[in-house]
Amino acid sequence: MFNFENLRVYKDSIDLVNVVYEITKKYPKEELFGITNQFRRAAVSISLNIAEGSSRTKKDFKHFLSLARGSCFECVAIATISKAQTYISDTEFEKIYEICLILSKMISKLKTSLV
Repeated sequence: MFNFENLRVYKDSIDLVNVVYEITKKYPKEELFGITNQFRRAAVSISLNIAEGSSRTKKDFKHFLSLARGSCFECVAIATISKAQTYISDTEFEKIYEICLILSKMISKLKTSLV
């Protein structure tokens, strides 16, 4: 087992990926290479940056965690746009928002713990 697989923040980031993929299945087909693709890539980027960063030096890991946190923010922005376009419901938006908020806090705490 790789060390990152034991991190709660990594496991929770995979949960976000699953939620985003499920929700974006119903997006309009014309958005497949637009907002659908961008939303999925942003969500996946969080877990990938946590995984890759964990294999690096502490300094590099902090950088990768910053990128992961930025992707959380990107997911919130995309969810906001998706809600405005009525691609997602208020409930779906709130779910994504809450997961991203928690992930962002977890990433910040992990980054701070790396001395």
